[in-house]
Amino acid sequence: MPENWPHVPLIVLGASEEQIPLYREARRRDIPTIAVDMRSDAPAFPFADATLAISTRDTDAITDTLGDIRPAGIVCGASDAALASWHALALHYDTAYVYPHSALAAGDKAAFHELAAACGITGYGWTTSDNPDEVVTKAAQLRFPIMVKPVDGSGSKGVAHVTHPDQLSAAVAGARSYSASRTVIAEEFVPGRPLAIEVFMQDGRAVMACIKDKEFVGGGFVVKRLRTADLPSATRERIEATIERLCCALGITDGPANFDAVLGTDGHERIIEANARLGGDGVPRLLAAAYGVDVVRALIALALGEPFGEHLAPTRAAHAALELIGSPLTVKGELITWEGVAEARNLPGITDVELYAQPGDLVRPHDQSGHKIGLVVAAGASAADASAALDAASALIRPVIQPTEPRRFS
Repeated sequence: MPENWPHVPLIVLGASEEQIPLYREARRRDIPTIAVDMRSDAPAFPFADATLAISTRDTDAITDTLGDIRPAGIVCGASDAALASWHALALHYDTAYVYPHSALAAGDKAAFHELAAACGITGYGWTTSDNPDEVVTKAAQLRFPIMVKPVDGSGSKGVAHVTHPDQLSAAVAGARSYSASRTVIAEEFVPGRPLAIEVFMQDGRAVMACIKDKEFVGGGFVVKRLRTADLPSATRERIEATIERLCCALGITDGPANFDAVLGTDGHERIIEANARLGGDGVPRLLAAAYGVDVVRALIALALGEPFGEHLAPTRAAHAALELIGSPLTVKGELITWEGVAEARNLPGITDVELYAQPGDLVRPHDQSGHKIGLVVAAGASAADASAALDAASALIRPVIQPTEPRRFS
């Protein structure tokens, strides 16, 4: 261990673009950080005071390398891979906040379905197995269309929409390739209005909740746009009560979680899956734009054992919308330049423009959440105002990308 490493640091598990706000907030507070990420070129490493190029899953290697360092706290943002380590390391170092072991059930889609059913929440047909032949056979008995996913996956990787049993074998093979446990879940597709729900719990109550509409890239399942949802108060209150109940069942009495849901054509919501952590895809920026809350500050305060509720008290009641920028190409390419960014930043209602890729970077098709190359956030007095500002900015911003491999045509 280098002698100049901080001795009472905040250990941040993960150093992707999504984690950068954690490092910025720690630096604002003069709290030293040690970043842990297996990528030696992790985007957030430059924001940390020290770095460990170690997998966030390898707790033994992390503790061995840290040696006598006693962290002030352990924290993780929008990363599923590090959640088990968050719990284990917090126990090892006896930190003020320990990520609840029971919340890890959210990372297993089958376990979460069972937990939701035990809470009395309306579900839908599904089956799971680590045996590909078994899951194909049982999935064929479900009501089509169905969704095939890795049971422990995230970021839309390995997800397939299946309309006929003949497509099942290929979909299951694809999903298994993205599953650490080689386990696949097949679920009946729920038609309706896709929603994403953010919540931050305090003392067993949802002190901050936001329900958002979702739009997807090209009719697929990668999120393109999020916006605060206009819903009848009774529907909103019912969904928020359901989410609060699920958080308590997961053991999340304090801290963040987010849920994917569908408001069905029958008027009932179905909770599709849960992530027992901060939302990714720039969601903290959307929450700040809409309500003036700061979930990143709240999370760091929680990790350090400090009061955190003040960061979750709304200071305004607006609407916000967020668009994720991805490559328009269907093949890999090199980013040549950005056009229209300065003009977009100056538009009324635009609160954030963040670029994750710079000229010269290799960019991939926007077929996974992790392949986004930027985002734009807008706020307004109504959902329509926020969306209109976002439309205007999105029309200006254009990444100029040169293909580096032959174009694919559908």
